[in-house]
Amino acid sequence: MDILNQILNMNAGGAYGGGKAGGVFDPLTFAMKPQVVIRAFCWLFSIVVFGCISSEGWREENGKDVCLFNGDGMACKYGNTIGFFGFLASMAFIAGEFLFERMSSVKSRKRYVMADMGFSAFWTFMYFIAFIYLWSQWSSAPMPPGGIGASNMQASIVFCFFSIFTWALCAFLAYKRFLIGAGDEFTSAFETDPANVVHQQAYTSYSMDNDNDQYSASPFSGQQGMDQQGMEYQQPTY
Repeated sequence: MDILNQILNMNAGGAYGGGKAGGVFDPLTFAMKPQVVIRAFCWLFSIVVFGCISSEGWREENGKDVCLFNGDGMACKYGNTIGFFGFLASMAFIAGEFLFERMSSVKSRKRYVMADMGFSAFWTFMYFIAFIYLWSQWSSAPMPPGGIGASNMQASIVFCFFSIFTWALCAFLAYKRFLIGAGDEFTSAFETDPANVVHQQAYTSYSMDNDNDQYSASPFSGQQGMDQQGMEYQQPTY
């Protein structure tokens, strides 16, 4: 937990744990971001799962394609689907990380972080189902003739298992970003600028002095002075 917090704090400085918009892009810094590194592993594992099943997950028997996972065609299709869409989603989120630093809107960053957190948690669950499903079917399946395709099927199961942790870690990092929120960095610049603070204090002081001068004397004192100095009282005649 402490290590992950330190990693996230390294990226702090803007809303939701990202750098401030408009900064200079550094490819090396971007490639070393925890979110990008983990996404790269998700992308790689998805390729392995999809590639292993699609290349040798089927064998032909009596003119029909039979899945090596105990003849269950749905197992092969499910594993292919999870791997393929995990591959696309990983690329999309890597591109999203590139755009994340350029999002000047706090609401846009919040939507991205929530989408990342929700999808990563959902895909963690989908990979968990894939691991259980493929492992149970493979444990009951007969060994294919000559062992052709067996290593690929085992590799797909292993990398489904690895993918559970990588996608779960992506969801956790997104959750930590969500907890960071907008932070103090996005307070109004007018409120945080020292020059503006001085101007505000001077204006407040001037307003208070003016108010005190205006209302310290009776509003009728000036009129009474004029009556006493410039005019004499005359008794009315009837």
